[in-house]
Amino acid sequence: MSTAPLSIPSLDLVCERALRLPCSPALLPRLISVLVAPDSSADEVADLIKVDAALAASTLRLANSAFFSANGKADSVTDAVIRLGSRELYRLAALALVGRWETGAGGRGEPGDFCRHALCTALAAEVLAETSERIDPQAAYTAGLVCDLGKLALAHACAPCFPAIRSHCSAHGGSWSDAEQAVLGYTHAEVGARLLKAWNFPEPLIAAAEFCEHPTKAPAESLALLAHLHAAKYVATSFGPGVTEDGFLFELNTDFLLEWGFTPELLQESMSIVHERARTRLQEKLTHGALVL
Repeated sequence: MSTAPLSIPSLDLVCERALRLPCSPALLPRLISVLVAPDSSADEVADLIKVDAALAASTLRLANSAFFSANGKADSVTDAVIRLGSRELYRLAALALVGRWETGAGGRGEPGDFCRHALCTALAAEVLAETSERIDPQAAYTAGLVCDLGKLALAHACAPCFPAIRSHCSAHGGSWSDAEQAVLGYTHAEVGARLLKAWNFPEPLIAAAEFCEHPTKAPAESLALLAHLHAAKYVATSFGPGVTEDGFLFELNTDFLLEWGFTPELLQESMSIVHERARTRLQEKLTHGALVL
């Protein structure tokens, strides 16, 4: 019996489908702008959060959790914003906006795996930025969280192609990205960069998505962020939560990392800190189960 030829969506079609998906992370750049503005008020932040009903509910739920509710109940999103503070609020919003976009993506791992691995990558980038003091930790965290969004877009649009990508990896070796290029004609990095640009993300984050796996090809002004992000991908993959087959087929540029001071010893020391932060954040959901944020 002959097998029907594989129908491969074009790069334009993959991006078009992704941009039509509900619960996109498109609100995140606007939230970043408001939170970093020195003259923004809690009411302005709350008004932006209330644009997304699910995010507003998550914000109130976290503010009224046992950890934050020592001073009584938060009755409004503005109260929740004041109670949580910008750092915690940003972490919640960023993870919620990225994590909800995972819903319905077929062809990759268990529910919650993408969000788990994205969080571990974000925390690893943050820890490495705190250690090196060469880039802003929040920028590093954001880059880690969104750098692989192209993988989710492919999972939504190209899941039937994944067996062919898998077979190419088995037959020819190389990275998952190499197999994507061979089978699809494009990679998740290209998709991710296009999407972040369409959502008006800052240019450094677009570069993070495009060059994360091949950092030496990035523009000179992006190399510092890419060095931290490339190292963070290694740390997050090494201790494992949420890593799927595509994550293990990742080519590490060790020479590039050593040029930026990321020695094996430093990465090993960072791993325990990242693991503890991830465990604190996700608790029993660190290793399994869909994430409700």
